[in-house]
Amino acid sequence: MLSNKRSKTLIWTVWAIIISVIIADQVLKIWIKTHFFLNEDHEITSWFHIHFIQNNGMAFGMDFLNKYMLTGLRLALFGFLVWYIWQLCKRAWAPMGYMISIALIAAGAFGNIIDCIFYGEIFTNPYPPMVAELVPWGEGYGGVMQGLVVDMLYFPLFSFTWPDWVPYFGGTVFSFFDPVFNIADVAISTGMIAIVIFYFNLMEHSLEDEKPRKDTAD
Repeated sequence: MLSNKRSKTLIWTVWAIIISVIIADQVLKIWIKTHFFLNEDHEITSWFHIHFIQNNGMAFGMDFLNKYMLTGLRLALFGFLVWYIWQLCKRAWAPMGYMISIALIAAGAFGNIIDCIFYGEIFTNPYPPMVAELVPWGEGYGGVMQGLVVDMLYFPLFSFTWPDWVPYFGGTVFSFFDPVFNIADVAISTGMIAIVIFYFNLMEHSLEDEKPRKDTAD
């Protein structure tokens, strides 16, 4: 009875997190896309900017995989994570923190999947200083799986110029932290970091090994 009750709690918690992250991610992306022109930058503080860019979908604006391959891998990852979460919830053995971490990764993956699959069909992609508009399906800038992922969170925490005597880097400006990202990227990174730091040992156990043991005391 207790196991069944915990299983239901895990399921509700996990799906509440996934849905909340996806909604927050998409609301911010759509607002940015329809109110900012491409590469527009608003300085909130010296170390935090809203900076609108688009990319093919790698985390933190990286771009080195084929678009269709990347979306396919992300769909496969999300499908596996949903299956994995369901198995964990049924067995009700995993710590809540571990489940939340997996849920964050799944939500982040799906948040960027939405951009890749749908945004090309339903948004225009004009040159600056025009901003994108929401259009009927099929009248956008690309087809299914050709959408660009929207990024906007930029944290240039500090920068400095390398002294001239430093080999190769001398005289160049170093800036930390340059990547621009979104809420989905934050969710994925947070979940992965939490697993590595707090729950890495759980990854060594298969689901089969963690099935509840039958009571053999008879």
